[in-house]
Amino acid sequence: MTISVRRLRSGDEAILELLARDDADFDLDDRGGGRPPLSPEAARAYLADSNVLHWIAEKQGVIVGHMHCTLVRKFAGDPAEILLYEIGVRSAHRRQRVGRSLMNAMDAYMQEHGLKESWVLADNPGAVAFYRACGFKIEKPEPVYLLRPGDGDDADA
Repeated sequence: MTISVRRLRSGDEAILELLARDDADFDLDDRGGGRPPLSPEAARAYLADSNVLHWIAEKQGVIVGHMHCTLVRKFAGDPAEILLYEIGVRSAHRRQRVGRSLMNAMDAYMQEHGLKESWVLADNPGAVAFYRACGFKIEKPEPVYLLRPGDGDDADA
């Protein structure tokens, strides 16, 4: 069965809603249920943002995977790079080259736009193995992931 991949664009707001609703099927089994969809205004803004790179993979008209990346503009060195923010493949379609097809779309975009680097944060061994198989390398020393709550909560320093 052929996998087709395309970038989301204005008018695909219903697809964003489907991805949010079905999030659990695209994620690891132990991570919970769906997520609340964006408001219609936020979905339109997301799809209109040229720095948002979001692809879907389809088999026979069914969305079987998606990948959200962000084009990060830089002030020095290379002018931009890609942050691979999220990739998900429906549980019934894993190990069928869906993730690779999405990565190929990102690679094609990078080549077309002269981008030299992409990066990703991985939070589980399966993701690390997948990204390494796709050519990502672990930086030394390893980066540290930090999160700063935006609601005024104090975080451990």
